[in-house]
Parts: sequence; structure tokens; C-alpha cells
Amino acid sequence: MAREFLRSPSSVGFLDDTFLRLRAVQEKGCTMSLKLLGARDSSAPRQRTSAPLSSDEEVAIIGAGPYGLSAAAHLRAKGIGVKVFGKPMAFWAEKMPEGMLLRSPRVASNIADPTDAFTLESYETAFRKPPSAPVPLETFVSYGKWFSKPLSDNLDTREVASVRQDGQRFVVVLGDGEKIRVRRVIVAAGIGPFKYKPEVFKHLDPALASHCYEGRSVHEFTGKLVVVIGAGQSALESAALLHEAGAEVEVIAKIPQLRWIGMHQWLHQLGPISSLLYSYHDIGPAGISRLVAMPHIMKHIPLPLRDKIGARAIRPAGSRWLPERLTNVKVTTGRIVVEARERGDEVRMKLDDGSERSVQHVLMGTGYDVDVSKYDFMSSDLLQQLKVFDGYPVLSNGFRSSIPGLHFIGATAARSFGPLMRFVTGTKFTSRELISYLTRSRHN
Repeated sequence: MAREFLRSPSSVGFLDDTFLRLRAVQEKGCTMSLKLLGARDSSAPRQRTSAPLSSDEEVAIIGAGPYGLSAAAHLRAKGIGVKVFGKPMAFWAEKMPEGMLLRSPRVASNIADPTDAFTLESYETAFRKPPSAPVPLETFVSYGKWFSKPLSDNLDTREVASVRQDGQRFVVVLGDGEKIRVRRVIVAAGIGPFKYKPEVFKHLDPALASHCYEGRSVHEFTGKLVVVIGAGQSALESAALLHEAGAEVEVIAKIPQLRWIGMHQWLHQLGPISSLLYSYHDIGPAGISRLVAMPHIMKHIPLPLRDKIGARAIRPAGSRWLPERLTNVKVTTGRIVVEARERGDEVRMKLDDGSERSVQHVLMGTGYDVDVSKYDFMSSDLLQQLKVFDGYPVLSNGFRSSIPGLHFIGATAARSFGPLMRFVTGTKFTSRELISYLTRSRHN
């Protein structure tokens, strides 16, 4: 089937000469730089669109992270005109904690493409990089940018300023004022605007209290007293990185005891039984992991139960390789900060047990809270029409919102399709579901 697909007329674009050469190299077991394959160098993606999008099949994707890039690759392979707006992997490169390691296993860290040729392993092979587990952030960012290279003709690094409806089409206004009319808009803009900061810290100077997704170097805090708020992966890994950079760190978490992911590895070593308990995505405990891996089933589970499943699958926890890195880090559990005020260059905090702390910085590893109204490109008319629930767009098959032609993918789709949508490994289901819907709609 793979050979038939590669020969088919619909495999234009992403399955171009570069793509086919890479496949040939992989089959021969060779390794070489992508540049030696004759790929176009897109280290500086296009700054402008060569012409307005006018075809009824044209699509604009807002966001060039894993979900946007994967969707573009699948659309292009089907001959559907598409433009992706934004800098490839920008959020991952600029906002994620420096030195971070991916929580997901290697097998669940691939950005999906139509023929599984642009996997993480393919990237490592092409550039003769040794496989690493867990995957370093730097490696994943480089992999994502490499994935984007065959899509260089479809990439436009300009930011989207606004999107509004115009009849049955959408007008996408770019940062420089250019306006583009498209039939469909796919929002893959990520979680950047959704950083959650507890109310008690919101009034503090950002120089004294920041979120771990704000891209600050851990080396800024060398020799300083830092409190990290939270009990999830981002909080605990940030605490480890800060400690290793020479900061004096304390973790404060409201849960009574820290949790660790993957501490029962024997359950993953039971052969066929393990495959009944866990999916390769490895999201959630035994049983729930299998359910999370089926977004089309999750979609039809009543919302209250779906929410409970999602909450259990992604409850705050750290990877099993973190405890030894936190051995010399003070951890206070079962406590919350009830008061925080600035005192000169420090933050004075009071906890619910009456104890106090004076620190030079508060780092919040408190996750994110989806609210699509925080996307600054969403016009007021779209927001008024859009059906949402607790900040999430209500989505149907094909990731359709209540506004015809407007789709949401990635974390914003998690309320409808489950927690798989919060992880890179969800790109495979997402892109195939999009293609299935768009292909059907073209023939209706």
C-alpha cells in the first residue's frame, strides 16, 4: 500500500523528490545530512505569501508547532493547498524550560507524517545522532524544524493578527496588514496564552514571580532562593534544573505526597497482557491508558465521565527519572500559599499552616488553563458565535467547531477528544481525522 500511495497523483508536495530520496536512504540503512539529499534549505522560511489563497480547498493553519506541521504535511500530501503561519517550533524553542527532557517515551515523541518517514529516529539517522531516552528538548526542537523543511513552500513565519468571517470564507489578517481569504482555518496555536497563575501571585512583579513556560534561563537564579509551586512534571523538573544550576530550591505542593510516573515498570513487561493495559502513548494508568488512546471513543463518553478520565490520566506527577535529581531539594507537600507580597527584591509568603518564607523568586509550575478567548487573533464576532464550554471549543468530528470551516487541534481539542490531544503523540490521530473529514467534505 505504501508503494501505491507513493505512486499516486495525490502524493504531491510532501511526498516530493526530497521525501522519496529520504525514504530510499532509510531503506538502504544509510545515514547522511538532509542537505545531501537535495532538500531545500528552509532555515529562513518565507516572510511573505507569494499570492492570495483563492481555491475553495485552501486552508490556513495558525501555529507551526507539532500539530500545525503535522496537519500541513497531511493536507499537502492530499493535494489540498495550505499555508502555515508562525515560526516552526517557536514555543518549544523559546518558552520551554532550558535543559528540559520530554516526559513522553521515544515512541510517543514522533510528529506524524503521511508515511511515517519523518520520525524522530529518521532525524537521528539522517544526522548521525545517537538515540536518547528521555528525549532532550534541544533534540526535539531540532527534529521539529527538520520536519518542517519539506514544507518550506507552505510556511509563512508572519504572525496572524486577526481572523474574521466574510460570508462563507475567512479573512486572515497578518501582522504586516496583508489580508488573505481562505475557505478554512485550523487553529493549532498551542498553549502559550493559557499559562495558569494562582490568584495569590498575579499581582507580583514578573521579575519576582514567573511561570515556567516563560522561557527564563535557570542560570538567572544561580545562588538565589527560589520556591517552585506545583507537583507536576513542569514544576518538579524545573526544581531539579534550578538546583543543578546552583539555586537553593524548595517545592511547595498542595497534594499530600508527590507522585511519579512509570514506577511500576513490571506492568509494562508482561508481554501481550501489557498491551491490553497500556497503549504506546503511555498516558494514564493501566486500563485508562488504552481508553485515552481512542479519541473517537472518548468523544462519545458523557462529558462528566470524560472529564474524570482525563483528570486521572494527567494528574500532577513527575517522571520516574526525577526523584534522584530532587534528593537534595526541599519538598513541602500538603500546603498552599495563602498570601504573597513584595518586600524589596524578595517575595514574602505565608502558607496555610502559618509558616512563612522569604525568597528571591517564585516559579510557578502550575500548568495551563485553556480559554480560546485568550487567542488575540480571534475576532469578537467569531468569539460571539463560537460554542465553548469552560474555555474549550465544542468540537465535532474533523475537529469542527460550531462555526463552519473553523477547526481547533491540539490542547484546545482535549475537552472533546480526551487528553491524548495534549501530547505530541496525538498528532497522528488528529491529522488522519482531519484528512478523513476534509476529503469527505470535498466530495459533498
